[in-house]
Amino acid sequence: MSQLLKSPKSSWLTSPTTRALGALVIVFVIGLIFNADGAFLKWGTHRDMLRAVSVYGLLACGMTLVIITGGIDLSVGSILGISAVSFSLFCIHFSWPFYIAIIVCLLIGLACGAASGLIISRFNIQPFIATLAMMVFARGLAKWISGGQKISTAVQQADGTYEYVPEPAVFNFINSKILWDNISVVTVIFLVCLLITAILLAKLRLGRYLYAIGGNEEAARLSGVPVNAIKVLAYAMSGLFCAVAGICQASQELQGDPEAGFTYELSAIAMVVIGGTTLRGGRGGIGLTLLGVLIIGYLEKILSINAVGEDKRLMLTGAIIVGAVLLQKTKK
Repeated sequence: MSQLLKSPKSSWLTSPTTRALGALVIVFVIGLIFNADGAFLKWGTHRDMLRAVSVYGLLACGMTLVIITGGIDLSVGSILGISAVSFSLFCIHFSWPFYIAIIVCLLIGLACGAASGLIISRFNIQPFIATLAMMVFARGLAKWISGGQKISTAVQQADGTYEYVPEPAVFNFINSKILWDNISVVTVIFLVCLLITAILLAKLRLGRYLYAIGGNEEAARLSGVPVNAIKVLAYAMSGLFCAVAGICQASQELQGDPEAGFTYELSAIAMVVIGGTTLRGGRGGIGLTLLGVLIIGYLEKILSINAVGEDKRLMLTGAIIVGAVLLQKTKK
């Protein structure tokens, strides 16, 4: 856990980690107080929270890499959508072997992310604009290949009738729970991706390059860092994590919805920022993102079990994002 929480410019005792842990403790204490007649005290509530937040957490893994470089990725929700639709088409309608369907979907996500990175680095376009364009393009592509309909086990025949086909085994596996129903497979996938991201940032040269670009891009370039290639790789990794999230989303919903992932980019950014990774780039880490994921996840769960309306939940989340950014601006 200490490695996960490690950041190049911070340690356990400095402000980003301390504040994120403090916020998580406060949220958890609120859950203990407003426990909805003991619902918060049951393991099932925590297991379901982890399952619900895992798809967002996968997006946040990729978003962390991008934000550390000083960029932003608004296309993560749409890439999730095209991945979910593609995975459902391949497995349900085309009856492809699951491993081929997974590989192709990962390549689709990788290609979408790399395209954004290439536009940003090659043509010097602002990440906000480039990923906004990819967000619109990927969403349109998802609607085009799906015909604007959800890809489900109801397969339309030549005569216009629908025939129901069995659910793919891979869908049922990803949507299942293991260890005597104590943890969801989706949560395990999220934790594996979290670990991969932690190793990438803490142990590999690529991680040092990402921090260097976010800290001072021109200085990194003069130091011999292949800035353009690293930017493309960062956005490609973000797209890859989006594809994993799309596969998980389709499996949980047992269908590929072209509208899947709509506004998910906002939640992913919120998790990264609330954890303490600065939007200016060069500072932060995946451990802080994990704390942000848990803060948002528990907050949403506490409000949900206490029957707080979605409108109030959204307003509260927005206020928390502003507060997190203000804390970053005032810390030193």
